[in-house]
Amino acid sequence: MRKYKNVLFSVGFTLLTGAFVFGTSSCKEDLCKATVCAYEGTCEEDGSCTCLIGYEGERCETISRDKFKGAWTVTEKGTITNAATYATSIENGEEIDDVVIRNFNNKFNKDIYAKIEKDTIYIPSQSVTYANEEYTIQGKGYAEPETFYGLHGKIIFSYSVTYPDNSVDKYGLEGSENHSIWIK
Repeated sequence: MRKYKNVLFSVGFTLLTGAFVFGTSSCKEDLCKATVCAYEGTCEEDGSCTCLIGYEGERCETISRDKFKGAWTVTEKGTITNAATYATSIENGEEIDDVVIRNFNNKFNKDIYAKIEKDTIYIPSQSVTYANEEYTIQGKGYAEPETFYGLHGKIIFSYSVTYPDNSVDKYGLEGSENHSIWIK
């Protein structure tokens, strides 16, 4: 009887040890248990976050357009116009990835609409009326935020303004070296 108990104990112990080793070695750690993605971002298998449009950062914690918002000092010289320095501002648009630019090109008082995607601002082609004449604006820029103090930064814009007579004033486009530089 004692021999039977020893064999039963040995078999039971072996099975229990095997189940423990097999069970713990085959489990995959759920990295998303310790990961919180902000603004409805999605946690991936590797624990990283995939952000919705308009958000960025390791955990989707940053609203992309925030780096663009504020008052800017613009220095630019087009292929037609003389050098100019003026103030402009970028404010929230209707959607999370939209912004509105005011006093664009130091000429247009009408709001210019733009889209933000991470560090890039896109100005889709749009018509603007100035002095009862129609102009077309389009272009894009990218942000160089200051790493030490995030409220400061720089945008390097490449854009064009098409005048009513179809002449085009270029700022950093198609061989033009004169980018529009925005500083805050």
